Amino acid sequence: MHVGFSYIGVLMLFLLFIPNILWSRHKPADYDVYAARENPFLLWLERIGQATVTVLAVSFSDFNPSSPRLWDLWLWAAGVSMLLYELYWVRYFRSPQTMEVFYSSFLGIPLAGATLPVLAFLLLAVYGRNLFLFAAVVILGIGHIGIHAQHKKEIKGPLP
Repeated sequence: MHVGFSYIGVLMLFLLFIPNILWSRHKPADYDVYAARENPFLLWLERIGQATVTVLAVSFSDFNPSSPRLWDLWLWAAGVSMLLYELYWVRYFRSPQTMEVFYSSFLGIPLAGATLPVLAFLLLAVYGRNLFLFAAVVILGIGHIGIHAQHKKEIKGPLP
C-alpha cells in the first residue's frame, strides 16, 4: 500500500456523490418517517464507514492504474459496478420516485442503491490490495445495506 493521491478514488466518489446530491431534492414521500426509525447501531456503522471510505479512497495511489495487467480486471469490475449504480439512479429519477422504486432491485441486484456502490468500493479495495479500505467498506456495507434492508422490510407493512 502506497500513500498518495488517487484520482480513481476521486472519480468513484464523484460518481457516488452526484446522484445522492440530486436525490436529496427528490426523496420518496415518507422517506423521513422511515429514516427516523433507523437502527442507531447500523447508522453509526454507516457513518463511520462513509467517513473512512471517503478518506481512504483518495489517500492511496494504488487505486490508480499503471501499466496494463490482468489484475486490472478488478478495477474494471469496480467501474462496471459504479456504472450500474449510475443506471440505477437514471431509472429512479425517471420513475414516480416512491419508496418501492427506491428500494427495488435493479437487473436482479437486490437493494441496488445500497449494494452497488458498496460492491464498487469493495472491488476497488481488492484492486488496490488495500486492507484498510476493504475493512472500511465492510463496515459501511453492514450499516448501509442493513439500513436499506430495514426500510425495505418496513415498506411491506403499514406505517404506525
